[in-house]
Amino acid sequence: MQTGENEQALRKITDFTRLLAIVILLLHFYFVCYQAFQDLQLTHKVTDRILINIYKLPFFKSSLMTKGIAMLFLVVSLVATKGKKDENMTWPRNIIYAVLGMVTYFASGIILTTTLTTTAKAFTYILITSTGFLMFISAVSKMFRIIKLNLSRDIFNRENETFPQEERKLENEYSINLPALYAYRGKERKSWINVINPFRGSLVLGTPGAGKSYFVIRHIITQHIKKGFSMLIYDFKFDDLSVIAYNALLKHAGNYSKKPSIWFIDFDDIKHRCNPLDPERMEDITDAMESARTFMLGLNREWIKKQGDFFVESPINFITALIWFLKKYEQGRFCTLPHVIELAQVEYDSLFALLRQEPEIEVLINPFISAWQNDATDQLEGQIASAKISMARLVSPALYYVLSGNDFTLDLNNPEEPKVICLGNNPLKQQVYGAVLSLYISRTIKLVNQKNKLKSNLIFDEFPTIYFNNIDSLIATARSNKVATTLAVQDYSQLKKDYGREQAEVIMNIVGNIISGQVTGDTAKQLSERFGKIMQERQSVSINSQDTSVSKSTQLEFAIPASKISTLSSGEFVGLVADDPDNKIDLKVFHNSIINDHHALKIESDNYRPIPEIRRVDTDMLMANYYSIKSDIEQILNKELPHED
Repeated sequence: MQTGENEQALRKITDFTRLLAIVILLLHFYFVCYQAFQDLQLTHKVTDRILINIYKLPFFKSSLMTKGIAMLFLVVSLVATKGKKDENMTWPRNIIYAVLGMVTYFASGIILTTTLTTTAKAFTYILITSTGFLMFISAVSKMFRIIKLNLSRDIFNRENETFPQEERKLENEYSINLPALYAYRGKERKSWINVINPFRGSLVLGTPGAGKSYFVIRHIITQHIKKGFSMLIYDFKFDDLSVIAYNALLKHAGNYSKKPSIWFIDFDDIKHRCNPLDPERMEDITDAMESARTFMLGLNREWIKKQGDFFVESPINFITALIWFLKKYEQGRFCTLPHVIELAQVEYDSLFALLRQEPEIEVLINPFISAWQNDATDQLEGQIASAKISMARLVSPALYYVLSGNDFTLDLNNPEEPKVICLGNNPLKQQVYGAVLSLYISRTIKLVNQKNKLKSNLIFDEFPTIYFNNIDSLIATARSNKVATTLAVQDYSQLKKDYGREQAEVIMNIVGNIISGQVTGDTAKQLSERFGKIMQERQSVSINSQDTSVSKSTQLEFAIPASKISTLSSGEFVGLVADDPDNKIDLKVFHNSIINDHHALKIESDNYRPIPEIRRVDTDMLMANYYSIKSDIEQILNKELPHED
């Protein structure tokens, strides 16, 4: 127990020990330099009689032994000293002074062998020995005042925020395995990011340049094609990802039970044609309604947050009626998106007369017919004009050509016809192309998410640039059907802006696998909280005028703080992975740098075969198809609504 009395007693013992060292040294000076003291008449018979008995002690027979005993008592007194700590004290300087002092102290005996006078020798010996003694005292006492903890060594707290990570490669027939390096306790170690259950959804985050495509997406594509996955790839900057998929399929086509095919939807350089409103794949009117909703919300992204409003639902119902009418008319011969767009431009009296012939859509068109019959023109225009104006942006011969043909079907995970489908967008035309591609994706997912199909992966690069309704339902239900979903997003705020707050939160929280590069703001905070906390050491020093207090404690802190996520380098990723009952992973959280063999990847990319020219389409072909669609609508009107003579 540290009490005031104990500290005072210890101080007295320390002072006495140091005094004893000084007394022994003074006696040594008197005995060694006795002749000089006698010449200076500094001796006395009584004193000599007392000191002669002390001189008979064994350690006074040798000068080195006497000095050694004095030094021993001095060191003991210094060890027990509790001086005020000083953060400016350093070891090297004090060690040098202590060594110099000790050498001076013990080597001063050389003076006694010189030819100087007795008094001069005595004076010089005492001066040099005392100087060495004092230098040693000063240096050693300062050493005991040095703060042993170097608190400023890791100013960014990097070592304290390291933690063990998964170093095993856990592979199965569905897994994605990315080699990586991580730091732990000052050492760099090898690890693996093991996405062993991709069917629980994967979210790849990162600001532009963080390395989402180069370090993550490309490996997901190549590894899953190697393992025989069918695949849908939304390629925002066509053909960056499509070329990778094409060459991977050329290399690993033999890994599929049935020979796979690859298809490309590209509106700028037409390769294949596909009708997303294929009547054979539309089972009931709910399919038409879902397609209409996806298409219209893709064209008008601001409507996403207003779903349920009268002037949002009315255009969707109107387009649903048009789609279902064309699906039922002559067994769906004219059921394509271009025909829907052209049919929407027909005059109201002819259009409503035509639509009334289909009883299944009567409920959908009744509000429009009532408004027309009651001369509520303003209301009717508000209901329909927004749809017509939005669709007018798609009136393009190239778009009409791609959307009106049917080179392939969208059931990509059909065991008899496995496919890799690449949907190409153009950043300069994303608002127009995005709505059409959203319709392709919506119809594909409807066909893919079924039982007894091949394993597949739906990869969406720059996911917020398209709109897909109920993505959360896909992730939640498609797992049992072996459908993996991979979403690449730059930031949570971007997702929130394009999908609305509620939908963005659901997407962020429902995915099981997260791989994130550099992100900032709320995204970094959410991820930091999701990754949890680890036990970290804390040290503190308190220095006052009398004493120094050093304390050490442990505390739960975030394993990966938001500030660290905000400053990740390109290729450096944080995240967590999901496991499954058959393959448990204890160390799910990771913070590492993914290893890419840049030289090998460059050689591989340089040797990629370009996507071949599949068809040659000239302007005449496009215009002929364009006018043919317009003519089809006129034929329907002339046939069903004959003009009276």
